[in-house]
Amino acid sequence: MSYSVGQVAGFAAVTVRTLHHYDDIGLLVPGERSHAGHRRYNDADLDRLQQILFYRELGFPLEEVAALLDDPAADPRVHLRRQHELLTARIEKLRKMAAAVEHAMEARKMGIDLTPEERFEVFGDKDPEQYAEEAEQRWGGTEAYAESQRRAATYTKEDWKRIQAEVDDWGRRYAALVAAGEPPSGEAAMDLAEEHRQHISRTYFEVPYEMHRCFGEMYVSDERFKAFYDSMHPGLAEHLKEAIRTNADRHTA
Repeated sequence: MSYSVGQVAGFAAVTVRTLHHYDDIGLLVPGERSHAGHRRYNDADLDRLQQILFYRELGFPLEEVAALLDDPAADPRVHLRRQHELLTARIEKLRKMAAAVEHAMEARKMGIDLTPEERFEVFGDKDPEQYAEEAEQRWGGTEAYAESQRRAATYTKEDWKRIQAEVDDWGRRYAALVAAGEPPSGEAAMDLAEEHRQHISRTYFEVPYEMHRCFGEMYVSDERFKAFYDSMHPGLAEHLKEAIRTNADRHTA
């Protein structure tokens, strides 16, 4: 069975012009032609188009896609395995960005009324723009980002000082808890994990328990945030991740 260029464009959600271009450069040459010379695509062509679109979605240029697909040593399973690995890596990278929102939102618009010196006075040795651009690129279209932007735009210098003081106070208390050998499944640790969740919800955007679990994972998997929490006390990031998980379990069970 074969399909017209219009049918294939509809199946794959691409334009006819794109399919013509793929044919012109030899990336996807239809296996058949009608008596009138029109392109006709068979099942093997559709399989190749699927692989092309997978790689394009992953950001590969057309020249590299052609080289990968035309490698005589590779079979379809190899391509699927490679694409699965690449997609998994992308998901992990996006997952790691979830926690960055919390920090980036502190900074995005707080500089409107502050001098550079005042900004560093508020945030200590943290650069308040360190993650802002990255967070906007990744999360700019999310409801959480929009809500945190709205709230941050209303905060004054004194608000930011208060927020940072709350973070510092929480960090000291959590560090003391870890130093004392309290388990992450204990009431004290779970209470501080809940306080952490409520602080983000109160200051930036609502954080449901499942999102908080995700944040906890990020605090360990993203080296930047692991370093931030571990600077409060060695091992604090991992401890907090487990406390967040057990706290979420007790509230959602």
